Amino acid sequence: MKALLFPGQGSQIVGMGLEFYNKFEIVKNIFDEADEKLGFKISKIILEGPETDLKLTKNTQPAILIVSYSIYSVLKKDFGLKEEDYKYYAGHSLGEYSALVCSGSLDFKDALYLLHERGKAMQEAVPLGEGGMLAVLGSQMDEINTFINESKKLGICEIANDNAEGQIIISGNINAINNLQKILKVNKKKSIPLPVSAPFHCSLMKNAATKMKEKINPISFKKLNNEIISNVTASSEKDPEKIKKLLVDQIYTKVRWRESILYMSKNGISEFIEIGPGKVLSGLVKRIIKESKVNSINSIDDIKNTFK
Repeated sequence: MKALLFPGQGSQIVGMGLEFYNKFEIVKNIFDEADEKLGFKISKIILEGPETDLKLTKNTQPAILIVSYSIYSVLKKDFGLKEEDYKYYAGHSLGEYSALVCSGSLDFKDALYLLHERGKAMQEAVPLGEGGMLAVLGSQMDEINTFINESKKLGICEIANDNAEGQIIISGNINAINNLQKILKVNKKKSIPLPVSAPFHCSLMKNAATKMKEKINPISFKKLNNEIISNVTASSEKDPEKIKKLLVDQIYTKVRWRESILYMSKNGISEFIEIGPGKVLSGLVKRIIKESKVNSINSIDDIKNTFK
């Protein structure tokens, strides 16, 4: 059995989707729809930049959805992708919205609106420079938790993403994050500060979640044909109302990606296909389940190699 994966923030690059935009009318229409819905030329930011504008989370989030949904639409219309061939749809952080749109549960324009608002709410939750994120590489979870507990004296310091064995992302107040980095260095553990504008997926984002609850509640979600893997529960969900609540919780809780991949594997998934910019998720899947079959699709050549 197969599953579809949809990337999150960090996979963006200026010019993503350009090959599809130039070749397929359906993609041009999706980009035009997005410009109209958002009230500004996000298509220009995606295709031409500047990178500084694309990196703003209020733009990054809808931009990645636009590109993922465009590629998915091409696969359905021109390359014979059938929803029933894929048991699970899973997205990393904002990619969960892409998964919901592509599964038919959430309207594309509604998702654009929600992600733009989500990006604004997350950016506004913590003043610029007061939060930070740190990638910890090659360490075990119990070790990291010990170091985190030492840094919590200086502020919020929490696991934001459990991406794969040996790749954990920490989020919180900048003083606590800087202290954690010093502790890791003393203990000869590798860490890399991330160039982000806010400390995502930690309790500092609770104000953003409150705002998003107001935005998401009136939006209609349809009953799913496929099963969505929630970042919050690391298990499959089909109830639209529960999914709405989990999307709110997701803003300030840990992305349980490693557990999500293991859950799908235990439930019969042996092939994963990543749809959207970059190949981040494909790399993570390979680290989690070395024997799994993984393909990433962000070019026409990728499609030809995968959908033979």
